[in-house]
Amino acid sequence: MFSNLLYLKKYFRRYKKTLALGILFIILSNIGSVYVPILIKDGINSLKENINTKVILHYALLIVGITLVSGVFQFLIRETIIVVSRKIEYDLRQDFWEHIQKLPLRFFQNNSTGNIMAHATNDINAVRSFVGPAVMYSIDNGVLFILVISIMISLSPILTIYALLPLPILSFLVYIVMRKVHKRYTKIQEKFSELTTLAQENFAGIRVIKSYVREDYEIKKFTQNSYDYLKRKMNLVKYQALFQPIFFMIAGLSTIIVILLGGKMVMNNQLSLGVIAAFIAYLSMLIWPMISFGFVANIVQQAEASMKRLMKFFNEPYEIADSSITDYSINTIKGEIEFKNVSFKYNQYSPLILDNVSLKINQGQTVAFIGKTGVGKTTLVNLIPRMYDVTSGEVLIDGINVKKIPLSVLRKNIGYVTQETFLFSDTLENNIAYGLNGYNKDLIFKVSEIAQLTKDVETFPKGFDTVLGERGITLSGGQKQRTTLARALAIDPKILILDDSFSAIDTHTEEEILKRLKLFMKNRTSIIISHRISTVKDSDKIFVLDKGKIVEEGTHDELIAKGGIYAELYYKQLLEEELKEIN
Repeated sequence: MFSNLLYLKKYFRRYKKTLALGILFIILSNIGSVYVPILIKDGINSLKENINTKVILHYALLIVGITLVSGVFQFLIRETIIVVSRKIEYDLRQDFWEHIQKLPLRFFQNNSTGNIMAHATNDINAVRSFVGPAVMYSIDNGVLFILVISIMISLSPILTIYALLPLPILSFLVYIVMRKVHKRYTKIQEKFSELTTLAQENFAGIRVIKSYVREDYEIKKFTQNSYDYLKRKMNLVKYQALFQPIFFMIAGLSTIIVILLGGKMVMNNQLSLGVIAAFIAYLSMLIWPMISFGFVANIVQQAEASMKRLMKFFNEPYEIADSSITDYSINTIKGEIEFKNVSFKYNQYSPLILDNVSLKINQGQTVAFIGKTGVGKTTLVNLIPRMYDVTSGEVLIDGINVKKIPLSVLRKNIGYVTQETFLFSDTLENNIAYGLNGYNKDLIFKVSEIAQLTKDVETFPKGFDTVLGERGITLSGGQKQRTTLARALAIDPKILILDDSFSAIDTHTEEEILKRLKLFMKNRTSIIISHRISTVKDSDKIFVLDKGKIVEEGTHDELIAKGGIYAELYYKQLLEEELKEIN
């Protein structure tokens, strides 16, 4: 039933010495605790024979001393087992983060950010509660239970049997309630993921929400989801609330049995009054283990549900990673690219995005891909840095299949400016230098000059030290694109991919950037994707894609002469420019 929690064994092994020490402290603490009722028994029996202040003081000091020693060991238990639980939580979160970072783009397309965040926070916290409190209370109360029952049997086996009669009823009730708790907790975690996703989308898309005056709509939507979460939570609370009354009721029944049966045995001189006092003290000791049994069972159920959700992520294969065919002697690339009969689709049920594409790009060439929206241009260039792997065929760089090139080497040598600009909530300088382990101001200035960003930086309050808002919200669309271009150039790439990276930049600035890029990218390979003919017309070769296939290729002049798709786009854009000038 709790197979998913077995995954945590490797974490427990790392801290087995500290855990063993914690278990030792548990045993010592409980030995002290269970000895106190024996002292009470002996003290009462001694007072029955001779009421003496010296005897009272003697037993009182012994009880206080042992209780203090037991308290010290209780402190040490938390300093070992609970500290280990925090370390395991840290290790688990780090492993989760590392695993997520290495998963392919396909995974992030199928899982919302909010859902991932819910796993990284709520689910890991639930597992931590199992690793710490649940484990500690299980061992602590298990040891205490064994010691108390052993002593009770030694004092009176018959009275012990009668006192423990209600316990099987307890086990059955806990089993029934725990099944209900497990189902409800799983539903709660699912709803929490939905809430997190909704909140994340709202924060990320706040400008859209305000632009369309949808604040009230989003508030109502969140309120409804939040209320659904509350209802599921309260449904769980109802079952959790059953635990304490059940345990106190059973503890009360046991105490009544001891008083009735034990009192009769005392009157018949079968037991001493001190033994009855010890029995009642031991039964009071069993109340918390009985309550904590339900508490622990509840935590374990929640942890199992959370761990099951986490395991779905941990079981996600990397898909794109170094493998047995990786050649680690390769430490750089030159930039020759070849596609051989490449076909690609995102999954087995989707249609082909690329269909038997073959092409070659020589080192140092500037090539462009153009075509209508959705014909596979971005998908094609995504195969070069292995954002995805081909469905069939192969992609070669310098004559070597990209799967044989170490992934870190491949991607460190490719500067990729994607369609969607993303900037971190950090300084402009740190955003540009993101792909570098070390850099100097001259490099930042140089790549900013090429990206035509320096004039804008001069107007910023702190220049390159200006902190950008989330996702670069304080920059214009063109400034974002130029910043991401500078970031790509800063890594000194052998291959530069520009995926529609000038859409928010005016044509004059675009021309200036392309001029500087031509010098910077000398002897390096450049790939440009654009809808603008003005952006691609000076490329060494232009490929026209349509329905996942290359239907035309050649220089600007050659493609105009062919009178195909490219020529149609060219004349259409030319007409649009003329109409703008007339207006």
